[in-house]
Amino acid sequence: MRITLSTLHKMMRDGEKITMLTCYDASFATLLDGAGLDTLLIGDSLGNVLQGHESTLPVSLRDIVYHTQCVARGAKSAFIIGDMPFGTFQVSPQDAFRNAAEIMASGAHMVKIEGGRPMLETISFLTERGIPVCGHLGLTPQSVHQLGGYRVQGKAEDDAQRMLDDARILEQAGAGMIVLEAIPAALASQITAAAKVPTIGIGAGADCHGQVLVLHDMLDIYPGKKAKFVRNFMKAAAGSIQDAVALYVKEVRAGSFPGKEHSF
Repeated sequence: MRITLSTLHKMMRDGEKITMLTCYDASFATLLDGAGLDTLLIGDSLGNVLQGHESTLPVSLRDIVYHTQCVARGAKSAFIIGDMPFGTFQVSPQDAFRNAAEIMASGAHMVKIEGGRPMLETISFLTERGIPVCGHLGLTPQSVHQLGGYRVQGKAEDDAQRMLDDARILEQAGAGMIVLEAIPAALASQITAAAKVPTIGIGAGADCHGQVLVLHDMLDIYPGKKAKFVRNFMKAAAGSIQDAVALYVKEVRAGSFPGKEHSF
């Protein structure tokens, strides 16, 4: 049975942790689907781990559409989210709708948009027209140059308050889920406690309603520098990808991942 946004909201209400990993192809989609992943994210992180870029900025709409099509062919149960690449949603709500519609038509069940208050009108425009939106706050990789690098966000009191406000604004605009990336665990806990939609953490502590990691990071495939919030699940899996993914699902569900060593 296909997992839906309603399924994920019920999991949140029932206190069940939501599991998510990035995915970019049909073979891994089938494997992750079989392991019980609730959600698969076709992330613009593919620019780093598949294309070898230093950032996600070069990823195109065509790239996301292609990889979403691949994942959709392999996943029969998981909820599928497609990232909206840099430049595909910032110009206008109308432009964002045209691009989001392509991602949805390629097999996604939701699109993900980075940013807070400036995205209010765009998120409202999309959700009012039938396109579910996942927000993304904290470290937003598409803004890496403006942020001055891949740094923890929300440490200063005014920044933390702005993020709390942004989470509420995204929810009011119609966002059905919010990713919180690289923010203090205490702040993520505050946002999660106030949220009426699921929060998905990546470097945001254990109190979020769910967790996500980049697939290539948790399998220790990507050769680049690993963030503090990344854990190599292959170490305890004796080289088995299936066992590594099963362990990730088990530990997220149990609330034992992430630990304090993976949090800020």
